Amino acid sequence: MQYILVTGSAGFIGSNFISHWLSCEPSTVVSLDKLTYAGNLTNLASIRRSGRHIFIKGDIRDQQLVSKLLKTYRPAALINFAAETHVDRSIVGAEHFVETNVGGTFHLLETIRLHACMLVGEFRFVQISTDEVYGSLPPESPGFSENSPFAPNNPYAASKASADLLARSFLQTYNVPVITTRCSNNYGPRQFVEKLIPRTIQNARAGLPIPVYGDGRNVRDWLYVIDHCEAIRRIVKRGRVGEIYNIGGECEKSNLVVVEELCALLAKLQPGPDYGSFIRFVPDRPGHDRRYAMCIDKIRCELEWSPTESFSSGLRKTVEWYLTNTSVDERAISRAIGGKVDTDTAARNPDAPVM
Repeated sequence: MQYILVTGSAGFIGSNFISHWLSCEPSTVVSLDKLTYAGNLTNLASIRRSGRHIFIKGDIRDQQLVSKLLKTYRPAALINFAAETHVDRSIVGAEHFVETNVGGTFHLLETIRLHACMLVGEFRFVQISTDEVYGSLPPESPGFSENSPFAPNNPYAASKASADLLARSFLQTYNVPVITTRCSNNYGPRQFVEKLIPRTIQNARAGLPIPVYGDGRNVRDWLYVIDHCEAIRRIVKRGRVGEIYNIGGECEKSNLVVVEELCALLAKLQPGPDYGSFIRFVPDRPGHDRRYAMCIDKIRCELEWSPTESFSSGLRKTVEWYLTNTSVDERAISRAIGGKVDTDTAARNPDAPVM
């Protein structure tokens, strides 16, 4: 593989994937990102001098630009990380999620369809999706399989389900070589502050309330981002076209337990106030799924992948990264959670973290 094309490259998972890919593979990565609020070029700073990364600022809906990239580099794969992912934002304003997650995926698929004759023989389009397309799982049920029906409960999940169906239709109708991945909750370095773990770290360090939705017992399957990146690498190299692969951490924990473990770890790494005393329960959000869990038998059997990072070791790496690489910016925290710039106002009226 001389080149691969990665969209959404300056975001959390995209930037970690590029770094991981370059550490494992000899090929060059061409990356595309619009650099919206969650995309940051500093996420790619560690690979700037690698000589094997080419960054282009642009929109995945720009078919002329994507066409030019396909013609110029003839990548062996296009991995689509580009998406709006913040559930709370989708509840407040769903249109942008439809434009990016559905419209953007359509434009990528359409551009690939139009250039099928010039792409390399083993080319594949890897659509990065989410376990949220499956909806909420009853407490005692086994994890979602690749055959579980769609039941999205918020606009973000619905937009990703729609994108997955578009990808499937282009595979069936036009023979676009699609592979779809659906992952559980990622955590790790470089995640934007609006998500639960980085926001808990930042709020605790700033002495701000740590908001937890409802009773805090909503359960997620936690997956360290580098484990996710390794799964995608194997799918790009050896995954079967037309298949769906669930990727999970086999680590179910409630939001409250995660927050409590974070507070305890922070107390060890950066002793200070009683971080747990900052926890505040806030009204639940609409369409909040109770539980996610993934069955990963398929990817374990076909590609010999399973998560290698324990939650305790992954959480420690994550906290250490944030303590080393980010300073506490109360105004940025306030903006990220949708409050006013005035940190006193943010402290009195904290928005809840996304899950």
